[in-house]
Amino acid sequence: MDNRQRWVLTLTSVAALMVMLDMLVVTTALDAIRRTLGASITGLEWTVNAYTLSFAVFLMTASALGDRFGRRRLFVAGLAVFTVASAACALAPGIGGLVAARAVQGVGSAMIMPLAFSLLSAAFPPAQRAKALGLFSAVTGLATLGGPLVGGAIVQGLSWQWIFWLNVPLGLVVIPLVRARVPESTGAPARLDFPGLALVSGAALGVVWALVHGNGHGWDRLDVLGPLAGGIALAIGFVWWERRSPAPMLPMRLFRSRAFSAGNASGFLLYGSILAAAFFLPQFFQVALHFGPLRAGLALVPWTITLSLVAPFAAARIARFGERPLLAGGLLLQAAGFTWIALIASPATAYVLFVPPLVLAGAGVSMAMPAAQHAVINSVAPAEIGKASGAFNTVRQLGGTFGVAIVAGVFTATGGYASPELFSAGFGPVLGTAAAFSLAAAVAGLWLPGRREKSEVAEPVLEVSR
Repeated sequence: MDNRQRWVLTLTSVAALMVMLDMLVVTTALDAIRRTLGASITGLEWTVNAYTLSFAVFLMTASALGDRFGRRRLFVAGLAVFTVASAACALAPGIGGLVAARAVQGVGSAMIMPLAFSLLSAAFPPAQRAKALGLFSAVTGLATLGGPLVGGAIVQGLSWQWIFWLNVPLGLVVIPLVRARVPESTGAPARLDFPGLALVSGAALGVVWALVHGNGHGWDRLDVLGPLAGGIALAIGFVWWERRSPAPMLPMRLFRSRAFSAGNASGFLLYGSILAAAFFLPQFFQVALHFGPLRAGLALVPWTITLSLVAPFAAARIARFGERPLLAGGLLLQAAGFTWIALIASPATAYVLFVPPLVLAGAGVSMAMPAAQHAVINSVAPAEIGKASGAFNTVRQLGGTFGVAIVAGVFTATGGYASPELFSAGFGPVLGTAAAFSLAAAVAGLWLPGRREKSEVAEPVLEVSR
């Protein structure tokens, strides 16, 4: 690498690390946020879902805007939005202000992540690109391992507000360096699909709103049934529009590929399962087992460290075994691990008994995650890879949002925060539901074509894209 390439790799990696950390440090801060702001389970849901929802729906549009108006320009704008929103999160006087600031943070993140990949790809020729992307992924992968741990250390040593304050000096340093050291680049100009963005945003918000508020207020209310019906209608409208739009944000014809459809279905359920578990596991360790935030973060290490150890090993074997056995097999392992935890979880259970199922679940998702992404990306022609990658990332973020909304309803119906015993009573069904998501994802993974079928399944997509 020359000096310019080193700067591009370093700055895009640091920016992406900020975003990925922010997705995960919040998990170990949820109990502190609940106690400090007097937040209900609904408020905690929106603290996570407001971020993932805005991240998901704006991601593909942000990438298209970067291609048209300049990737560095929009990348810097995303960093600025993210930094200001982080300060707003730290200053939030109540849960409503925190949720609003988290939604804006998600928009900034949607501008950062896809453009970090684009800037990195533009800075390296094909011969160097794979290695550069590998280093980028290794750095951002540290967020998965360190996110809950860093969040726990900050909450215990300072306060939960500091998980957001730390983004501010980082943003103020990175923004001028990006402007000075990262060259501008653009992509092929394309028409922007603003109707598609509006339809998918309204659809996701309507359905998630109904799920969250139906759990707490009942499903026979007009302010629950109305948004649910509106969200479903907008989702149907989104599919109708994308099939007819001259420049769709998500070409519906890609779903003619069995691999594309199965990979995205598995990704949706996979991330629903992961985020559902990540939402409640740190709270279980703190509320039921009386761990401090730092100890709760350390307690998750057997689960998160597998991504660094197993995922590279699994990814290297996709070419040999194909995606289907790794995806379906990994998700079955995750389902087994979550079921194991659901069966033993109680305030009297020693932490050491949670280590084997955490490792089992972590190893499973570490096998499944690269297989799902590989199946989606390899199901389309080279010219469609950008849209396929954007679709997969959007779908998995939406899956995480729906996963949290559904398991929070399960928890509300079966448990609560009044005592460790009551929390454990709700936590077992929550992990059982996460295990059911994993099983459903494994079934979707079995729909992937085998290695001998791939050329037959991919052909319709290749024909259309020529």
